[in-house]
Amino acid sequence: MSPTTWRAEVAPAPTASKKDAVLADAVPLARTELEKVAEPGTVGEHLGVEMLGERLAMHWFECLSPGYGGWRWGVSVARVSRSRVATVCETNLLPGHEAILAPEWVPYADRLAPGDLGAGDVLPYREDDPNLVPGFEATGDEDVDRLAIWELGLGRPRVLSAEGRETAASRWYEGDPGPTSEVAQKAPAPCSTCGYFLPMAGALRAVFGVCANEWSPSDGRVVSLDHGCGAHSEADLKPPKPTPVADPVLDELAVDIEVHPSGEAGPSTEGGPSTESGTSTEDDGESGPSAESAAGAEGAEGAEGTPEQDSAEPHTD
Repeated sequence: MSPTTWRAEVAPAPTASKKDAVLADAVPLARTELEKVAEPGTVGEHLGVEMLGERLAMHWFECLSPGYGGWRWGVSVARVSRSRVATVCETNLLPGHEAILAPEWVPYADRLAPGDLGAGDVLPYREDDPNLVPGFEATGDEDVDRLAIWELGLGRPRVLSAEGRETAASRWYEGDPGPTSEVAQKAPAPCSTCGYFLPMAGALRAVFGVCANEWSPSDGRVVSLDHGCGAHSEADLKPPKPTPVADPVLDELAVDIEVHPSGEAGPSTEGGPSTESGTSTEDDGESGPSAESAAGAEGAEGAEGTPEQDSAEPHTD
């Protein structure tokens, strides 16, 4: 859609001007002119007319365009003095009180937050950066001024100002590198007594340094003198005493359930006689005679004797 005029402000409230009959009856004229600039099908019902001034009125129409809920089409009409003909002045698409508006525009340099800069991103140049001063300007810090004088015409065109140094120091001390972080509160000793602490150069040397311990979560980062962590060079933790373990106990009364190839399960004791199939010979009655039947046969055969013995011995009644 391409309305004649685009306004970002909310539609004005009705005024107390006297109603003009000629302008109030110009609804067909306002709709005809509006349909010339609006997308087809986006002009809805007529919502009313309001007087904006003497012989100046605004006709409101519903906007049916997707994504513009709560917006209204407005067509301003006017007439000259003593004229009975209305004339269209302009068409507008304005948000109502329930319309969803885009957030206020924020410049690119102000929209970026710390941590948003990625690989390949470049920040715009800030000529009036309050954190920097020209390299030849005195900052009041002896170390910074000495460095600036040495770099005059040879190194950086701008160096850190006193305001920039104070801002950085406050940000570091109040953040994770300072003494109020959780890891610092639970540390056994401060960084000022750690052998891995490297003091910074310049005016910040009295408060900050750099951690050089690869086991520390702050390795390669700025830390304050009263910061700390569990990787302190002088910290010591006594190893816990080993817990004695009792001798293993061998359970010889346990019963294991072994499955027979036929699908039947039966108990078997460890160390007891068993066949290759895993079942006891006492339970296998189909493979051969049992020990009791064999003993009974031998006893019966011994009781009857042989035929020669029967014939040799006399028979008595």
